[in-house]
Amino acid sequence: EKLKAHEKGLKHRAFSVFVFNSKGEMLIQRRATHKYHSGGLWSNACCSHPRNGEKTINAANRRLFEEMGMKSFLAFSFKFSYEAVFSNGLIEHELDHVFIGYSDEAPLINLEEVCDWKYISKQSLLEDMEKHPYNYTEWFKICLGELYSRIDFSAENNVNYA
Repeated sequence: EKLKAHEKGLKHRAFSVFVFNSKGEMLIQRRATHKYHSGGLWSNACCSHPRNGEKTINAANRRLFEEMGMKSFLAFSFKFSYEAVFSNGLIEHELDHVFIGYSDEAPLINLEEVCDWKYISKQSLLEDMEKHPYNYTEWFKICLGELYSRIDFSAENNVNYA
């Protein structure tokens, strides 16, 4: 179970989905305030854990729709491991698979999961994250540099993924 893994700090599979629009802006969400960790913090479009036996790409597509009411072609980009201890004693110890998608849609958010959203430019995001790092989830801060190193914003009116 997900909660038991977080209570014991057991390493487990996770995924993070990043969605960009045609302006190169990233879709970010503010997690619902009642979430058992990182509630009210800004993060990537969605993230979660695959169910037993579920392929990670299928889980990523499922959760993007469940959390944000969106569908997008998702491509695997990279994976990373991290461990973070939260103020409530829970521990994230994850092997996180990162997927990238594209959409100009406005999300139809699930209020049980998300309380706000916006598309934001790379410059604005990095500036705000530097000024207010406590407003962002740990995994988002950890993988953002690697993510941006894999994206080519030079293509006119398009974002290319490495």
